[in-house]
Amino acid sequence: MREASLTRKTGETQIELSLALDEKNPICEIQTGVGFFDHMLTLFARHSRISFKCVADGDLEVDSHHTVEDVGIVIGQCLKAALGDKVGINRYGHEYVPMDESLGFAALDLSGRSYLVFDAVFNNPKLGDFDTELVEEFFQALAFNAQMNLHLKVLYGKNTHHQIEALFKAFGRALRQAIEVNPNIQGVNSTKGVL
Repeated sequence: MREASLTRKTGETQIELSLALDEKNPICEIQTGVGFFDHMLTLFARHSRISFKCVADGDLEVDSHHTVEDVGIVIGQCLKAALGDKVGINRYGHEYVPMDESLGFAALDLSGRSYLVFDAVFNNPKLGDFDTELVEEFFQALAFNAQMNLHLKVLYGKNTHHQIEALFKAFGRALRQAIEVNPNIQGVNSTKGVL
């Protein structure tokens, strides 16, 4: 089983997170104290088919920035650990996802090199107690800690909720493609021999 667990405690947050990449009946239990973020993480877990448990206690009396960013850090670290040497995985994934009037796109490479290209503008600065500028912060933290090359784009849309939802779903589905073990791949999917 490819799985990982991590507890991370700082002066701003305490996060307990575990994930498993290969469970036949994935479990999703998320509690961050930020309702919209919980909704997006649930969508990510469902569409990536990753078993995912996360409990975060952050300084929400300040705002949700530290909680969202630190959860991204821990997800990235757990993904990196669970993937191990990456032998046999597809490595790449990409997906378009429509959400009503919005269309989101994600492409990623589990290359061992960290990079984020984020191309999205949200008209609504806040959804519930979630600042929409934190979407980019979350994916930046996740991509850099997973050592993933990640490109995200909202091609069009009007409703900010729909745009962000399309991105999280597209990311989850692209990640599923990338982490799948392909029996036709011998060793790692790189001419360098390592990822």
